[in-house]
Amino acid sequence: MLDQTDGLHGATLPDHRFHRLLGESAWKALPPPVRRRFGKRLKGGSSVVYQGIVVAMRRNIAGYIFSHLARLVGAPLPYDMTSVHQPAVVTVTEDCAGDGQFWIRQYGREAGFPQVIHSSKRFAGPTGIEEYIGSGIGMALRVGVEDDGLSFRSDHYFLQFGSWRLRLPGWCSPGALTITHRDLGGTRFLFSLTLESRFFGELVHQDALFHDMEVQP
Repeated sequence: MLDQTDGLHGATLPDHRFHRLLGESAWKALPPPVRRRFGKRLKGGSSVVYQGIVVAMRRNIAGYIFSHLARLVGAPLPYDMTSVHQPAVVTVTEDCAGDGQFWIRQYGREAGFPQVIHSSKRFAGPTGIEEYIGSGIGMALRVGVEDDGLSFRSDHYFLQFGSWRLRLPGWCSPGALTITHRDLGGTRFLFSLTLESRFFGELVHQDALFHDMEVQP
């Protein structure tokens, strides 16, 4: 998942999971740095760290209400406008027990502790990849190639408790979520998150600029 392959000390393995999801032609259309980031699998116990800064954020009134309500289930959406121009750190760790990855996103604020978002990506389900945010809430994703990078778009949301699973109808979903990873050359990339509702328009949008760092054993 990094460009600096000589300094990984055996912490990564070849990873074909995103390659298989996209298909050969779409995978080859990606910039080489993106293929390197998403084409290496971390060995169990290792983490990759991306450090950066939040460069933009906006939300409407409905987004303000919804992002704060979502704090009841782990605060999966950025909710503090003071995070703009504050440090951002993303840590990715391979899930040793399953076929997936644990993601921790940390966004600084002007005052108080940073916001910390936990989620788990698993290569499973009808679309081949899902994201869990906790409290039994998950989202099936569709991965695609965009200009200079990748996009992750919500296909549907679901509730899951053990083996019981319920797909939520579109009318009761929070909206269409899109996450993009856009390569900016060298070791830099832009992470963007947008949540849009058919009833209330764009609820939340955030841009954060990151750069590659070393894998942490």
